[in-house]
This record gives sequence, structure tokens and C-alpha cells, in this order.
Amino acid sequence: MASVSQDHVKQVDLPQALHGPASRRRTLRVLFVHGNAAVVELCVEELRNAYFKVSADVALTPEQFVGRLKSKCYDVVLAEYPTANWKESQALEILQLRDKQIPCIFLTETTQLETLAKLITEGAADCVGMDHIGHLPVAIRRSLSENNLREERDQTQKRLRHSEARYRALVGNLNYGMCRCSSKGKFLVVNQALATMLGYASREELLAANLAAEILCDPDKRARLLGHSAEHEGADPLEIEWKRQDGATLKVRLSGREVSSEGGMDSYEIIVEDITEQRKLEDHLRQEAAKDSLTGLANYRHLVETVDTEIKRSERTAREFAILFLDLDGLKQINDRFGHLVGSQALCRLADVLCICSRDMDTPARFGGDEFALVLPETGRMPANLVAQRICESLASDGKDPKLSVSIGVAIYPKDGEKVDSLLSAADAALYAMKVRMRGALDANTETSELPHNAAAGSKIV
Repeated sequence: MASVSQDHVKQVDLPQALHGPASRRRTLRVLFVHGNAAVVELCVEELRNAYFKVSADVALTPEQFVGRLKSKCYDVVLAEYPTANWKESQALEILQLRDKQIPCIFLTETTQLETLAKLITEGAADCVGMDHIGHLPVAIRRSLSENNLREERDQTQKRLRHSEARYRALVGNLNYGMCRCSSKGKFLVVNQALATMLGYASREELLAANLAAEILCDPDKRARLLGHSAEHEGADPLEIEWKRQDGATLKVRLSGREVSSEGGMDSYEIIVEDITEQRKLEDHLRQEAAKDSLTGLANYRHLVETVDTEIKRSERTAREFAILFLDLDGLKQINDRFGHLVGSQALCRLADVLCICSRDMDTPARFGGDEFALVLPETGRMPANLVAQRICESLASDGKDPKLSVSIGVAIYPKDGEKVDSLLSAADAALYAMKVRMRGALDANTETSELPHNAAAGSKIV
């Protein structure tokens, strides 16, 4: 194979991808670190066969690599291993030093497990052998999916840390509840802050209560309170629910220590922190992180978690389940003709129909853009097709303007896929195949007024 003699930029426009919603939305931007033009062409050809649309650049030296990263954004880096005149994994080191969250996949000639494991440990997204180059599209899709999930997780954790810091700043000047209890849990001394927290008019009234007995008489809870539990070593402080005098429930965090009095009677000092509002806020943020902000449906991350859960359940029960992929027809035309507000309302109309046509156990979700999904537990192909038809008919007859239609693809576990990636790809492929048939029917001068509804809701649902 001839070597690349100069900086090489290759632009390849390919058909829309058959698998993966994200791959149809925009071009896959690839940066090659490879000295062999023939290998680069081979990789691009494999992506062509997988229906990717690719923009490919090549960097031959570390300096060119840094320059490319400064001037453009890339979705994935494909690096030769080993690379002539480069350190072993220098491309990966440069990405890490520049804090670039771009998946790096090594194209290797070696099959030594130790070498491959070393590259993965250092942060490589994957390694693809040149004798198995057909695996490259799958590796790219998996790496991009994992990278998106990682970014969503990091953003959620950042929001949680921010909310907790804000909450602690608000309560930082408040007094903590404090008490001293006997070994049986009877209050001996309490401060006014604890009495106020628990809704008692005075400390004397609280002294008559027996709230700590449940904790100190339970060996496991007492050990966690004192930080002595081997089973929960390194865990957060003990959190329990206490009842206020008015019956309301408080979530409190407790930490304590054992003290000895002059008479030899052991007792315990406990610090009490009311974390009720903090936990409510965290639960709210977790729910928001799993929802699409426009429609209120589950987002892509929650969808993947749901599909993974259903696969595990089906492995236990040996029951199949279905996934519907949906694409709102003509959203761009609606936006252009009626404005983006009407386009957003159209998306919400489809979301409402999905909720109406779903059972409590089903999970409707939005990928983003005009793409939706519906997970149907314990559902075979025929019932899934009936649900798809009901969705199409309900959307077409919702009594609102403009009239809407939707295209739907169906995949069944385990027949169409046994893993999350393969199952989602099968549903997406079915949806895209239907759109291809619909375009073919339009070209054959089929009656266009009935095409979206019939193709989505009739026998051509796949």
C-alpha cells in the first residue's frame, strides 16, 4: 500500500445511515492519524457500506494533529497503532492533555491481548484489528453512544453538586439539632433547635418522646450512627425518617459518638440535620435529568436504561417485548410554513398521543428532533403493529391543524436483537426502510394523500 506523502483531506458524502438516529442527522466527522492512504480509503469504504455520511481529515504528525483539533470539531479519532514517528499512544495523550472528550479508536495490526488491554486502560474507546475492519462501524456507534451517555451523566452530576452546594449555603447559618440519649434511646438532653425542627413547643415536650430508641437498640443502625459498621464502611452518614409532632415526615441525617459519664453510665451524643428539602430537590433533578424538556417524555438516556432493564427481565421470563421507533413526517415543512412554535406544538401533540396509546408499564421517549420511541414490555409483533396503527390513527384524527402523520418501525426482542445497540438499530433500520418504500411509492405516483397514514399504520409497519 502506498504511503501518504502529504497532508490529506478527504470529503465523502454518503447516503443517509440505515442504523442509528444520530447518524442520519449530521455528518460523521473523523480525524485519521494514519500514514497509509489505502487504509484510510478502506475505512471510509467500510463506513460507506454502513450508510454513514463522512467528513474525513488526516493528520500525519503530532503538530498537524494538534492543529486539526484547534481548527475543527471531530466526533471520533481513528489512529494507527503503532504509528511511525509517534509515541505508542501519543494521539490519546494529546486528547487527554487538551481535555478533548473525543472517542479514540486504534486501528491495530496486533492481536496481543496485553497490548489491547493496555490501550483500553489508558483511555482508548476501542481497538479494531485491520483483519476485522468490518467491525469499525459498530465500534464507532458504540463509542459515540457511550460518550453521549458519559456527557449526560457528567452534566447531571454537576447539576446535583451545584444544587447541594446551594442548599448547604442556604442552611449553613442554621443550628443543627443536638441531643444526648441513654443507651436505650431515651432523650436526656435536647437543644431548642431540635425541638423546633421536630415541631415541639418546648424541649421538655421533646424529652418525653422516644425517637432515638429505634436506632440505638438496633446494632446495625447504632454501628452506622457511630461510623463503626464494617458492612457500610465508607458509606454516607445514617439517614432515616422521623415524625414531627404534627405527623409530617422528616428526612434526617444523623451522626453520633459514645460518651461516658462520671457514674459509669454510657450515653450517646447525636447531631441531627434536616435534609428533607435537599433530598426532594435531588429527586426532582434526577427526574428532570431523565426527561425531555419540551415534551416531558423520557429522554434518550432513560430510554437506553429502560431497554436494558427490559432485556434483563426478558432473560428471566423468556417473554419478548417490542420497541417502536417513530418519526414525525414533514416537521421541517411545518416549521417553514407555520413557524417553529407550531412545530414544537406538533411534537407535543405526538407526545400526547403516545401517552394516550400507552399502558402504565410502557415507556414513551423522545430522542430529540422529530424522533420518538415507545417501549412495549411483554408485547409481540402483532400487538405492537396494532399499537402502531392506533398511534397513527389517533394522531391523524386529533382534530388539530396542521394534520400530522408519523412513520413507525418495529423491532422485537430477541428476534431482531439481543443487545441494546442491536435492538435499537433494528428498530431504526425498520423505520428507515419504511421511509424508503414511501419515497418509492411517491415516485410511482401513488396517491400522496393516503401514503403517510397507510405506510405507517397498515401492513407495511416493520
